[in-house]
Amino acid sequence: MKLNTVGIKDIRYPVRVREKSGGMQETVASISLQVSLPSQYRESCVSTFIKVLNTYQDEMSNRIFRNLLAEVKEELRAESAHVEMTFPYFLEKKAPATGTPGLMEYTCRFTGGIGKDEDFILSVWVPVTTLCPCSREISDCGAHNQRGEVNLTVKYSGFIWMEELIAMAEAGGSCEVYSLLKRPDEKYVTEKAYNNPMFVEDAVRKVAEQAMAHPAITWFSVSVESFESIHKHSAYAYVDSDEIR
Repeated sequence: MKLNTVGIKDIRYPVRVREKSGGMQETVASISLQVSLPSQYRESCVSTFIKVLNTYQDEMSNRIFRNLLAEVKEELRAESAHVEMTFPYFLEKKAPATGTPGLMEYTCRFTGGIGKDEDFILSVWVPVTTLCPCSREISDCGAHNQRGEVNLTVKYSGFIWMEELIAMAEAGGSCEVYSLLKRPDEKYVTEKAYNNPMFVEDAVRKVAEQAMAHPAITWFSVSVESFESIHKHSAYAYVDSDEIR
């Protein structure tokens, strides 16, 4: 009997990821790696997966994935191979008024496949602040605001940095989120959000416009979830380029 896929799922593994600044960042990834084997093969593929991961752990990037998958596919005589790697990625970010540095954590994911379905996809999850335009309009003072999360997923040609996608996502909210703020910074982000109100629909459109303008992006999806501060539910919006092109 032929199986759809066989492999390993959610193995936690130390990896090094190349930064746009030129450095290498050490992180711990959750990796799933599967292949589609011909029905006549019954050999265990776990040892092959681990061996290949050992080979490439010193630099994981969307450039490297094609080589990793090709090696797995060849060694196991597989029809196709697929990998998904999710990891925390840290960037130093300075507070907007005082310039105080702090580390921001972003969740990133590389997804790739060769064989029957050849695709390479990059995803980021980025926190933002959203402030409700309706609340601001009807209130004598103040407006409800909350943290939201932007998920930007892209297919691309050539190469694209995670930092580019993170910047696109952060620009979609009423204000960016920071890990460390002093009083002048708190004043800045409060006033910036108040002067830049956003429904989740507005945020999705703003990120989508940036993705459409990027020359390397061939397909994208954007979702925004706002964890409402005055409601029990979240607000949510989604769009992908298939619907708007």
